[in-house]
Amino acid sequence: MSERTYEQELARLEQIVTDLERNDLELDRALALFEEGVARLRGASAALERAEAQVKLLTETGDGRFIVSDHGD
Repeated sequence: MSERTYEQELARLEQIVTDLERNDLELDRALALFEEGVARLRGASAALERAEAQVKLLTETGDGRFIVSDHGD
């Protein structure tokens, strides 16, 4: 199984939420979707934390200070 992108995980999470909002969903299917959603949310959160750490590392100056820009520059 190939690694999914953060955007793919978010898209799947949105689909899971849409599916869970249906009134005709069987309980077993709803529980399976909920479990999948929790796992994907954890994965997406971990990916976001890794990206934030990488941004901090890339913006650190030589003297240990961080350059923080509000505009992404």
